[in-house]
Amino acid sequence: MINIKNLIKTYQSEEVETTALNELDLTIQQGDFVSIMGASGCGKSTLLNIIGLLDSPNQGSYLFDGEEVAKYNEKRRAQLRKENIGFVFQNFNLIDDLTVYENVELPLVYQKIKAAQRKPMVDAILERVGISHRKKHYPLQLSGGQQQRVAVARALVTRPKIVLADEPTGNLDSKNGNEIMELLTELNIDGTTILMVTHSAYDAQFSRRIITLRDGKIVSETVNENKIDVLVQ
Repeated sequence: MINIKNLIKTYQSEEVETTALNELDLTIQQGDFVSIMGASGCGKSTLLNIIGLLDSPNQGSYLFDGEEVAKYNEKRRAQLRKENIGFVFQNFNLIDDLTVYENVELPLVYQKIKAAQRKPMVDAILERVGISHRKKHYPLQLSGGQQQRVAVARALVTRPKIVLADEPTGNLDSKNGNEIMELLTELNIDGTTILMVTHSAYDAQFSRRIITLRDGKIVSETVNENKIDVLVQ
């Protein structure tokens, strides 16, 4: 699904050039669950932004589903992103003035899907993530864990090829964080491809592969034989 070769990303200020990604290679297969780890400033967020088509590399190749996208302009990136990628953020990024249902429906509105088609899609994903009983509530009426479930539903409603999760439990307590990781695990078992950036070694144990970055390079990659599939209550 994703094949990255010799990816370089630099940022230039008036006096200093900073290399965020340094000839990085990465492959993600359909159905993978991959965690990206590393200290702050190692390139995790930059890599996620490029994979999510929110930014472009300076050099290198990025094949998404066999399509070279490294040099796409913003308009082409936006179209591909809208059709193929779902995002889950640490801060939820829900719209406070919209109900749960309306927040989840919004990506379908952007895709100009008719209302009659949107309703069963929204209802199905709200049921899938266990938040349908709150669909008429507003985000501020929900707990942090419930808000993140809404964010996961919004990411999945368009049936994307990959979900990018940026510190998805970072603003949650351990109980709600466990519930979100268990939900992501269930979705992955059902076939959803997930790429997660995390500082949490515990959360990374839910993934199938753990990749560590340092100074913009991959310094280790392990297949996680101790993957957590079901939490012990």
